[in-house]
Amino acid sequence: MAQSEGDFEFYLRSLSSQTRDSSSPDPSSDPYLLPSVTKIYEMCKEGGSDEMVTRAFNQMSKLYQRCISVSNQSQTSNGVLLLTMLQFFLDFGDVVLHDTDSSLRSFFRSCLSREFAHPVVAGRLLEFLNFNKKILKSFPALLPQFFPLLLKLIAWNGESLEKPFLSIVPLMISAGSFLPLFSSLIDLPLLVVALEKVEKKNSGTLIGSSIASIQKSAAPEMLLALMDEAYTGSAIENLGDGTGLDDNGSFDLADPSFLEILKDENDGIAERHWTSPTMATTLRAAVNNPQSDRLKQTLRMSPHLLGLYFSVALREINDSLLCALIPLLMSRYDTMCPDKTFCFEVRKRLSDFMLAVFQRCPHFIALLKKPIMDRLAEAYDSPAKTELGLHLCWAIGEHGAGGTSYKDVARVLFESLELLLYENLATSRLGLNQESAIDPKGNSSGKSSQARLLCFVVTAIAKLATCHNELLPRARVSLAKVARSKVVDRRVWQRACDYLGLMDEPALCMSVLGPPTGEACGPGIVDWSKGDSKMVAHIPFYLLAEQEGIPYHDFSFGNVFPVDENPS
Repeated sequence: MAQSEGDFEFYLRSLSSQTRDSSSPDPSSDPYLLPSVTKIYEMCKEGGSDEMVTRAFNQMSKLYQRCISVSNQSQTSNGVLLLTMLQFFLDFGDVVLHDTDSSLRSFFRSCLSREFAHPVVAGRLLEFLNFNKKILKSFPALLPQFFPLLLKLIAWNGESLEKPFLSIVPLMISAGSFLPLFSSLIDLPLLVVALEKVEKKNSGTLIGSSIASIQKSAAPEMLLALMDEAYTGSAIENLGDGTGLDDNGSFDLADPSFLEILKDENDGIAERHWTSPTMATTLRAAVNNPQSDRLKQTLRMSPHLLGLYFSVALREINDSLLCALIPLLMSRYDTMCPDKTFCFEVRKRLSDFMLAVFQRCPHFIALLKKPIMDRLAEAYDSPAKTELGLHLCWAIGEHGAGGTSYKDVARVLFESLELLLYENLATSRLGLNQESAIDPKGNSSGKSSQARLLCFVVTAIAKLATCHNELLPRARVSLAKVARSKVVDRRVWQRACDYLGLMDEPALCMSVLGPPTGEACGPGIVDWSKGDSKMVAHIPFYLLAEQEGIPYHDFSFGNVFPVDENPS
């Protein structure tokens, strides 16, 4: 026991000497400091008295503040040292009445902003965050505020840290970060391109370089540009030479789009960088030229992070924020890094999430009538917008434009579908040189986008008219025009004819094309929501239609598939 107390005093004096030593501008340069802090923490954790904890806290608090104050001049990494002291603060904060929130924030601002690219610091930080997930819930605004820094960390360090990073993504999501985080996750490959540009400007390293200094150096020019936009209404132009590009055709460090991507904290401001004329050029060059391993890893990770984000959103985010996300999602459907596999994976998750939200809240279709109409009007502009149009058409028809109570919305959306149908009815292609749908390998699917889109439009028209009977006469006219067309794809023609035939049998039409919620009821109408309790056989009874007598349950396969008694 006496030896342990002596060791504690020895290590404590080591900390005390560093807090008083003004001749050493960088305490973390002492190689014995981290072992001393670790030993003190372990001794307190193993059963130290309150007095021991208090004495240790007094020295650690002073040392922590000193390390933070000299971090800008430090030539060595102090991230692991600071994280060890932060763990002490979290574990013994109740004993010494210390609020760790300010210490955590100073770590992100002063240390992580300079050391996110350090692989050891990045790994230890993720271990720290995962180990303290329950405690960090008492600081709900911390990770949502600094999620841009954490995205830099994972973008730079790659797939080796993907698993521990995925487990902290839910902690980064809050009401204030929900919408900005969505854009940042889609733009993660763009962040890698920007960070690699900074690395090149800093002689091949990001460790110890402060991106904040770049932001501050361009702040006066950005402020003048913002003031000009506020007073004159003109858009912010690129700074520097007016192109936003440097001599190599890449980002200029003073370009506002570049600074927006590299910000360290969530400021809640909507993205501006996709309006920059340099963005498409930069991304196209990054994808078409030989890609770095870091960019390749990010292109693979981003869809996984986005999928987790959507899972958390459906589980925890309120309906108003989900509704606000849908227009942003639709605007980004055709605006992302132009890597084919990346686009396929991301768009699949975007469409799945959008349809899941509409399934849970069908009335969102009515609330988002205007952006949906705008996207339908753009359905022939590009293959991606065509694909988005397919999903929107399906949602409109499946959910009856929000439900039977939204008659006016149904009429307006029906008119948009009619316009889309008539504009493309006599054409063999949509828009300008449309491609077929692309699979993740970059191969054509074999179905023209025109035929797919018109099939979905025709189905949506028939479903809307089934849900809202006042639209039936107009739907018959629209479908009849398709059925009489000489140039329409045969698949579209066949579908229109099938729907016209269904409309002659109202009960059957309601059973097949009606809303899936089982709202409609009446003679002959099937309530599919009760299908699991009504099924009594795995062989459909229409196969037994030629059997005499009333339908029965006790039958053999011979009744359905007669066996030839005299095989040749």
